[in-house]
This record gives sequence, C-alpha cells and structure tokens, in this order.
Amino acid sequence: MIALIAHDQLKPTLLEFVRQHRDVFAAHRLVATGSTGRLIADELQLDIERVAHGPAGGDLIIGGRVAEGKVIAVFFFRDPLTAQPHEPDVSALMRVCDVHSVPLATNSATGLAVVEWLKRKS
Repeated sequence: MIALIAHDQLKPTLLEFVRQHRDVFAAHRLVATGSTGRLIADELQLDIERVAHGPAGGDLIIGGRVAEGKVIAVFFFRDPLTAQPHEPDVSALMRVCDVHSVPLATNSATGLAVVEWLKRKS
C-alpha cells in the first residue's frame, strides 16, 4: 500500500505528480487522507481508500498502518512555509516512517526518488 497526503497548498502539486507517474501508483493499493484522496480519485480515476482528514486524525491512521507494516511508501507533500495546527500528528507520522524504515517523500524531488525505488522493487 502507498499513502498519499498533501497540505492544502500542495494538493495540486501532488495531483500533478501522481498524474505523471500514474502507472506506478495504479499498480499499488492506495490510501490517502480525506480531501487528498477525493481529489486524486475524482481527477485521476484511481481506486483509493480515503481515511479521515489529516487534522481529524488521518495522519495518525496512516501512521498506524505504517507501524503495522501495511504501507511501503508515504508521499506527504508538506507545506514548510505554513504553520499547521496538527503539527504533532505530522511529526508522529514522520517519526513512525523513520522507525520502520518506510520511504517518506515530502516533495517532488524526493517523490521521484521513491517512484524510481518502487519501479525497481516491483
């Protein structure tokens, strides 16, 4: 399973990134936080499980799946210039990815590296 998350200002960037690498994402089960998942499903017609909105616990739900070994990669396009009210949840998700050695892409450049890794892995 691959997780997809984006802060509001970066949803268009993540959408375009997924569009460019649609074949890679279509080959995996996908999970996303609420509005990010809806956007990707509506725009790209990808089958994607939607959990709660990030600030309502969605980041923590995905973090739990990482801890359970269900997620092989996380694409979390974060807005580094805007304070987030749920920053502790964001930090927890990043920490659990580190603890479980799950690749975490926070922007298009690291996203490309993870996409290339996923291609070699399959």
